[in-house]
Amino acid sequence: MKRFQCALAFLLSAGLLLSLAGHVAAESFPPLPEAWEALHDDDNATVLAGQLPYAFFSPDYFVFKPTDQVPTKGFIFYPGGRVDPRAYAPPAHAIAAAGYLTVIVSMPFDLAPFGWQRGKHILREYASIKTWAIGGHSVGGSFACAFAKQYPLQVSGVVLWASWPSPSFSLADSSIQAISIYGSHDGFPEDIEAGAQDLPPDAEFVRIEGGNHTQFGYYDTSPDPQQPSDNPADITREEQQEQILSATVDFLDRL
Repeated sequence: MKRFQCALAFLLSAGLLLSLAGHVAAESFPPLPEAWEALHDDDNATVLAGQLPYAFFSPDYFVFKPTDQVPTKGFIFYPGGRVDPRAYAPPAHAIAAAGYLTVIVSMPFDLAPFGWQRGKHILREYASIKTWAIGGHSVGGSFACAFAKQYPLQVSGVVLWASWPSPSFSLADSSIQAISIYGSHDGFPEDIEAGAQDLPPDAEFVRIEGGNHTQFGYYDTSPDPQQPSDNPADITREEQQEQILSATVDFLDRL
């Protein structure tokens, strides 16, 4: 009951899940061609699909493994709301190529509030990984904070992409390491920066000049150049992704 109350309080937090009912009914943003390509093996990473027990959506997660080394650190990633999880395959592939086991976890209805506990299965499935970070884009990152708060002994770091935690899932008193990466043209910059009060005092903030909310993934928002409530970017998706990946991998290196 306590867990349900915390989740409910978070759902009611301002700005984090605007018009949730409408999102459930809406169609998810599909992957762009670059995302489909990144789901294939290459010389740098191997890609696998996995099934969660008792789940109704298949596949339920996508695993990206470095091909030339045995990883000792892992990164669990929760997608943004109403975004097909495969849209994050390009950055996941690149992070794996840098030496990290990287797992994109699918969510029921493509909404992290309905599946944020799924990271537990990944921790059990890959028990050989001793150092874990968890993160996500937008609402996915918010509920990654919920997971880190509930399982502080299993998670060493939190990576937020255009996201912020709720006071209900505050990590302000946590010793966990955290990084918040966001674009200067994001539709919710004030909320992201205000989220500093619910992150550890030494959390790192990386502001990508000209970046927006949409370009954290490779998903199709046509006919519009960006998703609703976002602002146009002044840099290309590739330029923004390069900065996202640099900051994320540097953070994982330090864990």
